Amino acid sequence: MSADGIFTLSQLYVYPIKSCGGIALESAAVSATGLRYDRRWMLVDEAGGFLSQRRLPRMALISVRFGPEHLIVGAPGMPDLEVPLHPETGDLVDVCVWGDAGRGAPIGDEADRWFGEFLGFPCRLIYKPDDDVRLVDSLYAEDGDQVGFADGFSFLLISEASLDDLNGRLEEPVPMDRFRPNLVVRGCEPYAEDRWSLVRVGDVSFRVAEPCPRCAITTVDQKTGSRGKEPLRTLATYRRSGGEVFFGRNLIHASLGTVRVGDPVEVAPRPTL
Repeated sequence: MSADGIFTLSQLYVYPIKSCGGIALESAAVSATGLRYDRRWMLVDEAGGFLSQRRLPRMALISVRFGPEHLIVGAPGMPDLEVPLHPETGDLVDVCVWGDAGRGAPIGDEADRWFGEFLGFPCRLIYKPDDDVRLVDSLYAEDGDQVGFADGFSFLLISEASLDDLNGRLEEPVPMDRFRPNLVVRGCEPYAEDRWSLVRVGDVSFRVAEPCPRCAITTVDQKTGSRGKEPLRTLATYRRSGGEVFFGRNLIHASLGTVRVGDPVEVAPRPTL
């Protein structure tokens, strides 16, 4: 890799249940579908369609943490719920993420009641089994590239400088959790990630794929579940292209390994035409 610069991985996050709370980590293993445990669970409606904060912003209030053998799920006014880290995957049901049909393993009635009571909406908690392969749909994908229940890519990278630049344009700054990245990089210029083609974090390599189009989830306060207009309104004034608003860059991992906060981040620029 011909380096355009060497920066630092400053933050690292996984989101075990799609669109629920994230977990900040010091290190994480990179598996076939992305960071270990990242978006391996999701909530679906009665038709098997995925649920997110776009439809139910109250999902932002659902916290998740790791126990020795379980995910510990919490929410205001609710008792903690234990979800097995390695659930049984015998009986599968049809599920769908943005038109991608797949199969998932229901966690059980107790979990379904818990989420249904808190959200006020009938839903089921589903786990993605290893043998139900969902391939990455991208011009940047290679044969065998996989993703879990994430929207389209296993990794989202944002630089601290890009958020600082955005916050300099806002009346009230927003935290990084509005954008739900996996990898946060320190030391580069604002929006430098737009110009990268390859990234290596420690010993793990990534291809830089499409820019990330942003949706209404960015307007949901992750501490209160309330929805506003920012930062999407301001982003639209200078980060709009082709009818979409972009912030951050999707990645596809090209190797396995472990990434750690503090790892050097080496990048290569996109070739100029």
